[in-house]
This record gives sequence, C-alpha cells and structure tokens, in this order.
Amino acid sequence: MPRGAVAANDPRRPPLVTAGLVMVAGLLLLGAGGWLVALGGSGYYAAAGVALMATAWLLWRGRSSALLLYAGFTAATLAWALWEVGLDWWPLAARGDLVFLLGLWLLSPWVARRLGPARPAPADAPRSPAAWRGPRGLLGGVLLVFAAVAIVSGAVDRHRTEGTLPPPAAAGGAAASTVPDGEWHAYGRTGEGQRYSPLSQITPANAGELEAAWHFRTGDVRGRPGDPEETTFEVTPLKVGNRLFLCTPHQLVIALDATSGRQLWRFDPQIKGEGTLALQHLTCRGLAYQPPPSAGAADATPCRSKLFMPTADARLVALDPATGTRCQGFGVNGEIDLWTQMPNVQPGSYYATSPVVVTERLVIVGGTVLDNVSTKETSGVIRAFDIATGALVWNWDAARPDDTAPLPQGRTYTPNSPNSWSISSVDPALGLVYVPMGNQPPDQWGADRSPAVERYASAVVALELATGRVRWAFQTVHHDLWDYDVPAQPSLVDLTIGGRRVPALVQPTKQGEVFVLDRRTGEPLLPVQERPAPQGAVAGDRTAPTQPVSAISFDPPPLRERDMWGATMFDQLACRIAFRQLRYEGRYTPPSLEGTLVYPGNFGVFNWGGVAVDPVRQMMFATPTYLAFTSQLVPRPDDKTLLVQGDERPHDNLPSLNENFGAPFAVKLGAFTSPLGIPCQAPPWGYVAGVDLTTGKVVWQHKNGTVRDSSPLPLPFAMGVPNLGGPVMTAGGVAFLSGTLDQYVRAYDTATGRQVWQGRLPAGGQATPMTYLGDDGRQYVVVVAGGHGSLGTRAGDHVIAYALPRR
Repeated sequence: MPRGAVAANDPRRPPLVTAGLVMVAGLLLLGAGGWLVALGGSGYYAAAGVALMATAWLLWRGRSSALLLYAGFTAATLAWALWEVGLDWWPLAARGDLVFLLGLWLLSPWVARRLGPARPAPADAPRSPAAWRGPRGLLGGVLLVFAAVAIVSGAVDRHRTEGTLPPPAAAGGAAASTVPDGEWHAYGRTGEGQRYSPLSQITPANAGELEAAWHFRTGDVRGRPGDPEETTFEVTPLKVGNRLFLCTPHQLVIALDATSGRQLWRFDPQIKGEGTLALQHLTCRGLAYQPPPSAGAADATPCRSKLFMPTADARLVALDPATGTRCQGFGVNGEIDLWTQMPNVQPGSYYATSPVVVTERLVIVGGTVLDNVSTKETSGVIRAFDIATGALVWNWDAARPDDTAPLPQGRTYTPNSPNSWSISSVDPALGLVYVPMGNQPPDQWGADRSPAVERYASAVVALELATGRVRWAFQTVHHDLWDYDVPAQPSLVDLTIGGRRVPALVQPTKQGEVFVLDRRTGEPLLPVQERPAPQGAVAGDRTAPTQPVSAISFDPPPLRERDMWGATMFDQLACRIAFRQLRYEGRYTPPSLEGTLVYPGNFGVFNWGGVAVDPVRQMMFATPTYLAFTSQLVPRPDDKTLLVQGDERPHDNLPSLNENFGAPFAVKLGAFTSPLGIPCQAPPWGYVAGVDLTTGKVVWQHKNGTVRDSSPLPLPFAMGVPNLGGPVMTAGGVAFLSGTLDQYVRAYDTATGRQVWQGRLPAGGQATPMTYLGDDGRQYVVVVAGGHGSLGTRAGDHVIAYALPRR
C-alpha cells in the first residue's frame, strides 16, 4: 500500500459521498448565486457556494480543517440571516435549515471521526476524550448558538399586534333590525351586509364547549364532466322560521329543519347544458329571501314569500319556501331568462354566483362576465325586476349610466361593460342599493375603455332604488390594470365619528384598503389620500398618476429581495432570482412584457367573504390575506391562436382563460411560488384583525391558521395561511371563521382576537358561516365544508351545525 494511503475498510477513510454531495451543492449555489449577483442581488449565495466547495475539498482529503471552515461558514450564515430578517423564525429557517442539518451530519461519528490532520494517526491509536476539542468542538459550539437563536426567534412573534377592543358588556344594547334575532334572512344576515348576529348565548368563556349537533350531506360534489376548476361549495345558508335554505355548487336548492338538520325538500332547476357550459366558476354563494308582504297570521297562499336562486345557465328562479315549488306568477314558469336583450350570447359566459338583492318591491340582479377571454363578452348590466311579477323595472349599464329606463325591444345592452359579480347591499330608508363593481375585460389592458367605463370600473356605486340612476360612485382603483375589482359586499353601519352619528358604508378591497364612506353621499368619513403610483404601462396604454389610500389600510409593505422565502436555501435562491427578473416598483406596478410582480395579488387581501361589522361596538373583524402574483403580457399575432394555455388547454366547452381574443395582448397569470410550489414571499400569509371603525385604528392583529393541510407532512405549524370565505360576529363577543386553507372552523374573542375554540372539518371550509336560534332554544353555528377547486382544498358536501351541550 502506498505511503499515506488509507485502506478501504479503515474507519478513517475520508467521507467521499458526503464530500461529493457538498461539492454538488456548492456548485449549484455558486452558479445560481452568481446569476443573482449579476441581477443585482445578494452575494451571499455565491460566497456560500465557494465555502461549500472548499469544505467539500477538505472533506475529500480527510482533513479536520473542513469542520473549522464549515464552522466559520455557519457563523457567517447566522450573522447574515440575523442582519436580513432579525429574530423571525420562518425566514431564519429558510436561510439556515440545511446549513444547520449539514453541520450536525459533519459532527456525527460517520464523518467527524474520519477526519484528522494532514498525516493521519495509526489506525490502532487510542481515541482521546479530547476528540470534541479543536475543529469539531468549535463547530459544535457554533451549532449550539445557532440552535439557541432559533429557540429565541421561535418565542418571538414579530407579526403580532396586541390590543383590546371594548367587550360586549361595555358596549350597550343591540341595534334594531327587521330580522328576528334568531334568524338569518340574507347573505350578510340582513341587506346591510354586516354578518353580525345579536345572539349572545355563545361567549368566549363557553365557546370551548361547542360540539357538533347535526351533520348533513348534500350528495353534491365536484368532479362531474365539464366542471371548471373553480367548482366550489361556498354557500352561506339562510334561516327563516325553523328552516335553513341553501344551494349547492351544481345549483340544487335544499331546505332543512334548522334544529335537527333533517331534509324537508329539494329542488333541482335542471341546468340547461350542464357539463357543456363555458363556465369559469361553478358555485352558489347563497339564496335571497323575500318575506311576506306584511306580518300577521299564517297564510297558506303559495309564494307569499319567495326564495330567489340565480343559476349557472343565467336564469333567476323564484321558489315557495314552504314547498320548494316554482312561484308561477313570477316571470314565465317562476323564472326570468337573464339572457334577454344581452349581446354576444354564449351559454356559460354570463351567470350569477352571488345572491341577488331583495327589497319590498324589487329583486336586483348582477352577474359574472368572463374575465380575460375576449373583448366581445356580454354586458355587465345591473337589472331590477318587479318582485311580484318579474317585469323589468330599470336597468343600469355602466357604459350608458344615464339610460336606466327598461331597454326597448330590439336593443341590447353594451357589450363588455363592467359587471358586478359580488354581493350588493341595500338601505331601503335611503332608497339606495350599493353595488361593488368589477372591470371591463380584459383586466390587464385598459387602452380602449370609455370615459363612462373608467368612472365606474372597480368602484362602489350607489343606485337609486326607484330609478336605477347613480346617486354617487367612489372608485377604489383608478384605471385598474391588476384585477383589483371590488370583491366584497359593502357593510352598512351607523358610526359615531367626530361626535356625530353618521350612516356609513365600509368597503373592503382586494388591494387591502378599507374605505369608510358616508353612504348618503359617498364622501370619505375616514381620511383618503391620493398617493403617487408607479408609471410606465406598455405602449398604447396608460397608468393613473395616483391611487387612493384609506386610513384603514392593510396594504403590506413593499416586497424586497430579503422577503423571499422557501423551504430551503435553494428554493429561496430561486425566488430571489425570480424577484430580480420581474418588474416591481411596489403596489400598482403596471403589467409588462417582461413580467410584473403584483402584490397584493388578485387573490385579494379581501375577497368575496368580506368583513364582519359589529354595529353596537362599531368595530370590524377582518381576515387579511397576503399572496403575491405575477402577470406578463404576451403580444397576440391574431385573434385565434392559444398563447398562454400550455398544458392546461381547455377541454369540452371550458373557456380559454387569459387569451384576451381581440386585445393586443394575452396575459400569463400565476401565483408567485417557488419550484416547490410554496409562496415565494415569507409567511405569515393570513391574519385575523380587529379594527375600531370610528378611528380607523387596527387594535389587534394575529397570524391565523396552520399548514397542516397544505404541506406534504400534516404538521400543524401556525404560520398564518390564506383565507377565502368571510367571518361572522355575534353579540356574545365571539367571531367565527372557517375559510382558512386548513380544515378548521375557529372561534375568536372579538375583544382581543384570542382563539377560544376550533373544530376539525372533513373538507375545506371556504364559505362564510352563520348562526341562528333553534326551536330548542340553543344557538347554532352552521359551517359548510365542501372545499375549493383552484385552492386544492379537500372536496366535500358537508353542512355541520355546532351548539353548546344541552343543559
């Protein structure tokens, strides 16, 4: 054997496999890290690559100095990580997890005992207790410091705001309502959209005792031929008398006994062309209820009251709540064809996913128009029909806002005008309906929008109930190029501001602003500032010079390279490279040919679930979500070629989303995620928050939810996850929320935000809960758990009622 050689079975043989793996990791970091440096980013990763390659070489030679070098690299990594993010556990973990684990492996007997000085000692030399001195002891000490910093950072929550709102007992009596305390007559309980119940049986003190009282299965789950990706169970049931009324994704209407959960009747509207409709979404968020014309003795006359169900094939069906049969005096055979006088008729390209608005004499209907398919879509017109007969009373088209008289026969509404796909609110006393508006498609290209469209797109618009004319409009985004349509129902509440009681409107938005307006005039009650916005739209388009910012703003700080995240340093490096390659100058960076980072993304800080408002304590319970998205404009050579579908090309009749036929650009849209499919920006991604509406102050804010159902391993790390679905509040001082990406319904103390209970759900709970009083005198909380197609949460058909134990 040559002098200095080591036998193959010698325990001091150099750890060649470890050395090889470390060398590969170093080469990857050096190559990708050099790319990041060339893009103007951090030099850490390239330096880390050099350090790992040098460590690998020393390991290959069997030198204990490899541990010395690695100890220095680990200490430098810890110092760099603390400089970038401080004591913030999850960002620290992304920077140091593999570094720490590799250090532990290098300390192990399988590696450390194979290392020695340049000339190894004889194989039979006695082992010294001083083996942990020198390089091995130094590396062990650095790793202990690393672990101590991790423990300290795990005990520090830098994303938590502590505070206390007034408890219910200190707030006075309940606000008056025409809806009985124990019932829930509209999506937001009343037409005011507060999502607040005056029931107080469940409190923070006893909410931990909640248990399932009954469990109903609808039998309707996604996965049928022709179902779009966003086939979702998002309904908030109604409660009238002792009956619950709900609708399912495939448009069934079901009545249940509210105390037992027993089915009373079921109605199938027989969707025309089901399975072949060109739908973007398939859901039903709720029904609308018309009470009897006047209170009094029970009357068996059919359809003295009505349920209204908007369907996926663009009909509005009126049902008798007692029997589930059609109200024959309404429209034709109990329904209205919403395609009447609409342009560019294509089944599936127009439908309502949200409940309609009901007043004493009107039913007011908006609808979804396909986003980003073409410039020749149907109209986003808002229409009011006589609630008794179904006759058209007025129509409001954002492109022709002053022409509200019923459209004469032979004319059609304006193609491609902005639509309202979300839920409207109504104030009968003021004679106004408040409509949250979307964009004119396509969302990311606005050069061809008319002045009228520009005025009403991405705005909340107050229309007169009597005529449909505009009373006022407040635009939440100017020249919207980011799909920041107004997604949530406005909440109407009377507030005491500046010593006077004012009828207010609270409007959450996708970009994180919560505007508080005088609902009589649309004037801000809390300050709104116009702030400069990034410029430089693509040739032919433009950007607004300023954008409005409210006193209540959940707009996150602008992203920086150091805010990039990943499960490991490698996918974090990939996110840093992607960040440097995208155009990003903060919120409202315009879409671009090279690709733009959109943050907050069009998923929305707030979406259709909205917020809950306590009218007595004048506070808001909010669920802000933070996810970054990307958009890239792709020049179109013609009006037929599919440019952005890739392997997701539509089958059956599903629409070619984001192709923008007729516009100069298609658009590539996607979540800003790492190669492992996790968000590129560091957590938390979801919170709960309590806001004083009279001052605009966010009093408390806590991260909310775990990654138990979103990660490969079901680990309940409380990282704060996105939410889709709204909260409800009660006079008992408890809020309920089920929309987080983990399968839980949770209860919170609304004064402090403290979680007081959670229940495991059998599927995703992407819906807004509701609460009511049963015939047995118990307060129930109902949760729908059916999952969400595009979010990937578990599908189901569950309706579950929770209550306190019987005493």
